[in-house]
Amino acid sequence: MRLPGGVPVRLVLADDEPLLRRGLRTLLEADGRVVVVGEAADGAALLDVVRRTRPDVALVDVQMPGMDGLAALKALLAWSSPPALAVLTTFDLDDYVATALELGAQGFLLKDAEPETLVRAMLDLAAGGAVLDPRITARLLPKLRTRRLRETQHLDGLSARERQVLSLLASGRSNQAIATSLGLSEATVKSYVSTVLTKLGVENRVQAALVAHQVRDAW
Repeated sequence: MRLPGGVPVRLVLADDEPLLRRGLRTLLEADGRVVVVGEAADGAALLDVVRRTRPDVALVDVQMPGMDGLAALKALLAWSSPPALAVLTTFDLDDYVATALELGAQGFLLKDAEPETLVRAMLDLAAGGAVLDPRITARLLPKLRTRRLRETQHLDGLSARERQVLSLLASGRSNQAIATSLGLSEATVKSYVSTVLTKLGVENRVQAALVAHQVRDAW
């Protein structure tokens, strides 16, 4: 899968470790579906590279010198048309991930993810999906347990079709993929997604996906 017309996904990598960036670049570009159009070692450089290259996706390490990944995410999300933003992290940075979630990052991936998982995540993000490594989801859910009753009550307000949309959204599907799966137009799915976010009281697809994972047993 590539973007429409067979165009590869344009990606910017931000991490302060040159060897990690080099390794990621090699893995992600291996089959031609992703092309790295820029690299950055800190948040300030990331803003500059994104401004110059206008990528589809930016994959950002949260811990970088100077302006860190969180500050860069906040700045990018204030732009009128930012790229899809994914956080690249390790198991010991739960607080950073929780903050990135609140800021509105669309993807959360671990640095030891399999190459195909990383490539698929870049494709899904470029298509408008939300990506959560299951291991990150498992660590974030305990932090949200106090919200379980409220979110379950909100879930009760969803129609059967809205629950279908939420389930597919939680699996990382883009609006186009959801539309194909349910036999709906993309515009209709976009409307459903907006309604689901409003009813759940969340701000973005990743937060909705976490709610879905959190209350899945109550469906």
